[in-house]
Amino acid sequence: MKLTGLHLLLTYQCTYECDHCFTWGSPWQSGTMTLPDLEEFLRQADAVGTVTHIYFEGGEPFLYYPLLVKGIQAAVALGFEVGIVTNGYWANSREDALLWLQPLAGLLQNLSISQDNYHHNDDGESNTGDGSIREHITTAAQQLSIPVGFISIAQPETPETCRVVGQLPEGESAVMYRGRAAQQLAPDAVKHPWSQFDSCPHEDLVEPGRLHLDPLGNLHICQGIVIGNLFQQPLRDICIAYDPHQHPVVGPLLAGGPAALTTHYQLPHAQQYADACHLCNEACRALRTRFPSQLTPDQMYGVPED
Repeated sequence: MKLTGLHLLLTYQCTYECDHCFTWGSPWQSGTMTLPDLEEFLRQADAVGTVTHIYFEGGEPFLYYPLLVKGIQAAVALGFEVGIVTNGYWANSREDALLWLQPLAGLLQNLSISQDNYHHNDDGESNTGDGSIREHITTAAQQLSIPVGFISIAQPETPETCRVVGQLPEGESAVMYRGRAAQQLAPDAVKHPWSQFDSCPHEDLVEPGRLHLDPLGNLHICQGIVIGNLFQQPLRDICIAYDPHQHPVVGPLLAGGPAALTTHYQLPHAQQYADACHLCNEACRALRTRFPSQLTPDQMYGVPED
């Protein structure tokens, strides 16, 4: 595996509890990187030799702002290109946006803001009502020469609302029915025969290029599907040893997608699902007790702490 990007889930905690969230982010989630662990993860990324960019994500990474800034500085010092994915909750005014972004000027190659009807209110207004979060961040980012973009997820199509299948508003992406979306949004989505989901449409499971690393050291090839843990084995060794066809979950997915994963383990299933992610999510849930090291942690499956 030639790994070029490492996306750090700085925390599972978030200011929102969006229905479409892959990681079940919420104010009540647990799991946040410590500074020593973060610095060690960056050292391991550097040791791989092929990693060129680091992204800080969540949850909501700005919730732990001093840790975020320190991590970005450390990543830049190691020569990485750095990006952030955030919901922008902190940009309640142009002045606030400038205050939060000023320490990051000259350090970021990309600032991605999640903004759609799952975040903020429908018109994207900030708490002060003097403009939208999008406007505040755009203005501040331009002033600081920070490249900024926006991530928007369209509302899912339902039998009552879908007019032309596959048509999405310009600039928006479709919901992937995994994580919280598999439970909150899939029940009302248009369904399709389960057997047609014979490939993974979103992830390159053989040469993924980028992986997600969570606060517990889990290395995710897709959210909730783990190929190693950095507290148990160095990142470089995990990349060298990775054999997708021998992985108990990735192997069947490569053979025939979520449908093959379901049949390989003879799992009970419905006749229709919202998309491939929906079927895969249900199969992984059913297999968690069998493969606890590969289908983890509880945070990715919305399992509350005792």
